[in-house]
Amino acid sequence: MEITAIPFVHQTEVVSQKLFSDHLKLYQGYVDKTNEISLKLAASTDADLASANATYSTYRGLKRGESFALDGVILHELYFQNLVTGNSPIGSRTTRLLDRNWGSFDGWKEAFIASAKTARGWCILVYEQRTQTCRNMVLDSHDLGLICGAYPLLVLDMYEHAYMIDYDVNKAAYINRFIANIPWEVVEKRSGAVVR
Repeated sequence: MEITAIPFVHQTEVVSQKLFSDHLKLYQGYVDKTNEISLKLAASTDADLASANATYSTYRGLKRGESFALDGVILHELYFQNLVTGNSPIGSRTTRLLDRNWGSFDGWKEAFIASAKTARGWCILVYEQRTQTCRNMVLDSHDLGLICGAYPLLVLDMYEHAYMIDYDVNKAAYINRFIANIPWEVVEKRSGAVVR
């Protein structure tokens, strides 16, 4: 099944138009690679499937690439949705989640900033469905560190390409600007999908 890129428009104070435009090109690359991998998997012959193994095989390479590319698409879409809407008041359900898991908004904010500073790839506020708790997850790669059953509520891209053009090496300035411009209605809507 072919996927198409969502057309995002720059509507944020977090990053510049240039950085956003360059970032969209990277996102389009993940969309294209996801489609390419899907076509190759669909065309896999019985011989490809028969030679599949955990050390090295064409099929293994495609399956590893599939999770990396598709997660790259999904995480970028969630991140861009966090950028394009703009700041809004925090919702009651989100407030309850942050209070329950960190004691207060400020407790969550401090933990999120610390998590983001450690991230090499992504920092994600998730609702983990098994324990019914929120966690700030750190992913060093699109497909490395995400917990099964964790539903993303807030996604921050911490790869250097997400901030270096505008912030140089000042990760903290980027993180603080992101937090100051969170579209909380997006987080509230996402939390409504998993929290009653």
